Amino acid sequence: MGLGKRVFAIVGGSTPSLFGGGAALIRVAFGATLALAHGMGKLPPAEGFVAAVGALGFPLPGVFAWAAGLAEFAGGLLLAVGLLTRPAAAFVAFTMGVAFFGQHAGDPFGAREMALLYGVVALGFLIGGSGPFGLDALLGQRRGAVVSSGGGR
Repeated sequence: MGLGKRVFAIVGGSTPSLFGGGAALIRVAFGATLALAHGMGKLPPAEGFVAAVGALGFPLPGVFAWAAGLAEFAGGLLLAVGLLTRPAAAFVAFTMGVAFFGQHAGDPFGAREMALLYGVVALGFLIGGSGPFGLDALLGQRRGAVVSSGGGR
């Protein structure tokens, strides 16, 4: 299976289902909340955020602060619409792992819980893809129609 087919693959076939509708509801709420409530506030990164990233030991903390903010904002938006779901989910999961195991490592569990929840949901979409109601599925179906009609790859 080529990279393009894996990125746009649909778990469980191409028939929309109640599970697919539920996954879409979670994906949209998750992505929009991550982007608007968490990511948007990190762009552009404030000096304090850049300093916190540097304190974690990352080289070029300004670059990594931008990467974290973009992972949350752009990654959240991409997840909300189901486009490039797996790559976006990978960036979000990595960022949440750094938040959970790095930035908030010494905090009580209640302060780390949000990073864990966002990370686990992102891992779920990394494994499962966007589902049948995401743009990945729509683009995958269109690509399949072009390939099967002799349009080539």
